[in-house]
Amino acid sequence: MNNNNFRKTGMAMAMASALCASAGANAAVELYNQDGTSFSVDGYFNAFYVNRSEDVSDTRDSRIKMGFLPNTIGFNFSKEMGDLTLGGRSSFWTTINDSLDSPTDTAIDVRQFYATVDGSFGQVLIGKDFGLYARSNIFLDEILMGFGSPGGSPGGVSFGNIRTGYAYPTPSAQITYRSPDMSGLQIAVGALDPADTVTGVADENSAPRFESEVTYSTNLSNVALTGWVNGRYQSAESGATTVDSTAVGYGLKASVAGLTVAASAFTSKGDNPVLIVNAPLTEDDADGFLVQGSYAFGANRVVLSYGETDAEILDIETENTTIGFFHDINSNFKVVAEYSMYEDKNRSSGVTTTDADTIALGAIVMF
Repeated sequence: MNNNNFRKTGMAMAMASALCASAGANAAVELYNQDGTSFSVDGYFNAFYVNRSEDVSDTRDSRIKMGFLPNTIGFNFSKEMGDLTLGGRSSFWTTINDSLDSPTDTAIDVRQFYATVDGSFGQVLIGKDFGLYARSNIFLDEILMGFGSPGGSPGGVSFGNIRTGYAYPTPSAQITYRSPDMSGLQIAVGALDPADTVTGVADENSAPRFESEVTYSTNLSNVALTGWVNGRYQSAESGATTVDSTAVGYGLKASVAGLTVAASAFTSKGDNPVLIVNAPLTEDDADGFLVQGSYAFGANRVVLSYGETDAEILDIETENTTIGFFHDINSNFKVVAEYSMYEDKNRSSGVTTTDADTIALGAIVMF
């Protein structure tokens, strides 16, 4: 059986979409491939010089940090067993931002640890992987390999366009089915570990969290088109309190002759527009959008990006504008220059809480 049906998800998909404008993108390093069994390793390493001016606190800060994507190493396994292909992936994501906060105790985040079963029916994934809601919104972000808006903690990653146009597809325990590629159309549906969005001694989730995504890719008159719709639903209860969480994301991306334009958006109710966690929520609304344009010429790519989120549920309004330049030294080595302007306000009072301009100069090595 040809193992081309075996499709890696998560980091592999993220890297593929980020590299789509770069010539000669490399696959993982294959360490073993014999008798239908293969094992490979992939890695992503980056560091940025970051200079940020913050007007509200009237401060300027210089750091050496990683970008929106953390440094990671991943291991991939595939074995053909008759009409099925069994696979697996584990990936370990680590920060370099905490080198002085915890010099000998750097955090390692296991965002993926799953097995897959592929066949003519499609694929079943069991384990921990990124969610389906907001998945293509983030993985098809034109500044995925850049820096973007400032993060929520000094030792963490930058946020890219998380909470300025889309939410984070939080890696979660799940059982997910993906259909075969049906002339460019693919469907994914999953049952994921639910979040505890109410508090009390009688907290309960009578059903898992359900997420899905439909994607369609085609080529019309030399214009490459990709569209997607994804969503999430879950319900949590505690006594007389019930929080129903719903969210829908969608987008469209078009590329022709080096030019790419993309637009995506989301709307949600009772759902955290940053990332879903075990924390109490109200059934309030949030929505946001992201518009981007990029142009690739030779080994270079320039990007203009603007996104915003209006979240009644968190009482915030945010926006982020990014201008980025990406240059491929070769297929494994990239340099980045980026300027971002980020602002957030208290939605009720209109008071600006953050007004930051960031210059980020980075280098990326990958295999």
